[in-house]
Amino acid sequence: MATSVLTMTEGLHVLKSDEESDDDVDYYSSDFDSADSVEEDAFDPGDDVVLDQTDKDASHSCPVPGPSTTLTQSPTSPCRPSPPASTPQPPIPNSPASSLPAQSPRKRAAAVSPEKTPSKRPAVVPQDLDPWHGIDEEDELPQTLPFRPQRTPGVQLDRQKDYSPLELFMLFFSEDVVNVLCQNTNKNAERRLLKGQWKPLDTETMMKYLSIVIYLGLVKPSAMRDLWRKDRLHSHPFPSSVMAGYRFELIGVFLHMSDPAADLVNDQLRGQPGYDPLFRLKPLQDQILLACKAYYHPYQNITIDERMAASKARHGMKQYMKAKPIKWGFKLFALADSKTGYTFNFNVYQGKALTPSGNGLSYDAAVNLIHVPFLGKGYNLYVDNFYTSRALFLHLHQIRYGACGTMRENVLGFLKNRVNALPKTAERGEMRWLREGPLLYVKWKDTKEVTMCSSLHKAYGGDTAQRRIKNHDGSWSVRDVPIPQPVKEYNKYMGGVDLSDALIKYFTVSHKTMRWYKKLFLHFVDIAVVNSFILHKELAMERQRTPLTQKGFREALCLELADFRGVTAESEKAAETPQPQEAAAEDRPKGCLPVPVTDVSAAKPRNKATTGRQYCAHCSAQGKRNKTIFKCRSCDVPLCMIADRLCFTEWHDKKKSNTLKD
Repeated sequence: MATSVLTMTEGLHVLKSDEESDDDVDYYSSDFDSADSVEEDAFDPGDDVVLDQTDKDASHSCPVPGPSTTLTQSPTSPCRPSPPASTPQPPIPNSPASSLPAQSPRKRAAAVSPEKTPSKRPAVVPQDLDPWHGIDEEDELPQTLPFRPQRTPGVQLDRQKDYSPLELFMLFFSEDVVNVLCQNTNKNAERRLLKGQWKPLDTETMMKYLSIVIYLGLVKPSAMRDLWRKDRLHSHPFPSSVMAGYRFELIGVFLHMSDPAADLVNDQLRGQPGYDPLFRLKPLQDQILLACKAYYHPYQNITIDERMAASKARHGMKQYMKAKPIKWGFKLFALADSKTGYTFNFNVYQGKALTPSGNGLSYDAAVNLIHVPFLGKGYNLYVDNFYTSRALFLHLHQIRYGACGTMRENVLGFLKNRVNALPKTAERGEMRWLREGPLLYVKWKDTKEVTMCSSLHKAYGGDTAQRRIKNHDGSWSVRDVPIPQPVKEYNKYMGGVDLSDALIKYFTVSHKTMRWYKKLFLHFVDIAVVNSFILHKELAMERQRTPLTQKGFREALCLELADFRGVTAESEKAAETPQPQEAAAEDRPKGCLPVPVTDVSAAKPRNKATTGRQYCAHCSAQGKRNKTIFKCRSCDVPLCMIADRLCFTEWHDKKKSNTLKD
C-alpha cells in the first residue's frame, strides 16, 4: 500500500512538472529573448537572475551530500535528512512503510497532494565551517595590494597652463566632434524638409545652441519659449541675443548624432545578429568616453553604481526602478572616482549584458567597467549590494583589485553557517564576522542589520561611531558604538557616483524631447560639463587658487560658447600671414571713414560678417562688451557702425569736442 501511494505521488510530481514546463514555453520568442526578459524583470527590483536564486522545488529535491553532511537512507526513500546530533533518534526500520512519515489516515491524502508545501526541514550545517566570531576575537589584516596605476592619478593636462571653461569643455566637445554633429544634423534635416527650408548648421551655430542648452539648466523655465518672451514677467535677454527662438527649436527637432543613411541600414538588421540598439548614440558616446579616460586618471578608491537619464519614451531600453528618485528612464552603469566624482567610464544598459559570462548581470557590468587597459592594478572598488557577490570579489582579487560592498544574504555563495550568528535581539553596535580565504563577511547591528563583504579590511580596528540610542527609561542619549572597519570605509568612499549624480542634478540640462536618443545626448552634455568643472577645480586647487563654483563655471561657459568663433582653414591662413607694422600717424590715410577691421577676402561668405571682430572702444569705455567688424581708417580704432549703435559718430564727436576744449 505504501508503495502505491509513493508511485501516485511521483506521478503527480511528474505531471505537475510537465504542466509547468508547458506554461513556461514561449513559442513566439527565442531562448535569448526569454533569458533577457527574465534578466530585466529581476533587475528592476535590484535582483540578479543568476546570483539571487530561490529553489521552488526544494521540497521535492534531495540535498547534495557534502564532505561533512550525513544522510540516512532507506531502501524505499531516495534521501532523508538525519536528525540533529543534539537529539538522538531511534534507528529507522527497514520496512516498506517506513518511507513515509507516520500520519493519521485523515492526513494521508494531504501528503499525496502536490499543492501542499511540506513543513520546513532543518538546515544541514556542514561541520567544517567555523562559527561566527565576535568583536572580542581578533582578525588578521589581509595582505595590502600595492597601488600601481599606469599614469599619475589626477588631471592629465599641463598643470602650469590656465584653461578657460570653454577650453576644458572643448576637450569633450571638440570642433571635430561638433562638425560631425553638424553634418549629421544637416543630413537629417535635408532628408525631412523640402530643399531651401533648412539653413545648414556650422560649428559656431552649434556652439551657440549648446550655450542656450546649458543656460536652460541655470534658469529652469517652466516653458522653453518663455526665454524669448519680452513682457514684464519674463525678461531673459541672453537667449534672444544668441539665437532666435524658432531657430533653437528647429535645431532641437533635427538634432542627430549618427548618419541617417547608416541608421536605415542598422534598422533593417533589427532582430538579427549585428543589430546595434545604441547605433544612434555611438558617434558621440565613443568620443565622450575617449575624452573621459584621456584627461583624468582615478585615484586609488573608485565606485560603481547605476544612474538614470529620466525619460518616458516608448523604447525597449527604458527601465523602471521604483526605489530610485528617477523611476523611469535609461539606465547607465558608471565608474567614478570616489574623491572627486569624476565620471571615468560608463555604459548605457540596453536590456542585457554586453558580454554575458554566466555569472549574472551585476558581475558583467562591473567587469566591463573596470576593463580599461591603462587603468592599472591595486585599485579599491566600492559597490552596493546589487554588485557584491563572492564570484565577483574573488575575480577582482585574482586580478589584483580590492573590493568592499554591502551584501544580501540570499545571494549565491553567501555562507549559510548559523552557528553563533548575530541574533535578532542584538544591541546596537554588536557585530559578528567570518573569514573565508581573502573574503571577510561582517554582520553589524545599526538601526537594522547590515551585512558586508570585503577583501580589503579586517573585521574591527577599534573605531567607533556616534549613535543616538534610547535608554530603558525612555530618554535618548548619544553613545559611541563599535563600527566595523568595512562599514566605516564604505561610508567614506562609496559616495563617488552619488557626488557625480548630485553635481549633474543641480543644474541638469535635461528637458523634454521628441526622440529617445536626444535624452541621452543631453546626459552626455551633463557629463561633459561636470567633468570639465572637476578638471577646473583640480587644476585650481593644485595651484592654490580659489576655483569657480559650478554655477559660476556654467555661467562663464555659456558666455564663451555664445561668443565662440570658428576659424576656418582660409581664415587661419589669413591670420598666420605676417601683418605689416602699425603705420605711424602721419603715414595713415587721411579722413575718418569706417573700414573693415581685417581683410575678409579669404574668408568664406558665411564668415565674412564675423571674421576679425574686435571689442568696440566706445562701448568698452561705457562698461559694455560689444564686438564690431568696423574701425576708423584714420584713427585705427574699432567702433560700432550699426543702426542702434552709432559709436563711430559718437566717438569722433566726443574726440572733436575734447580737442576744441584743449
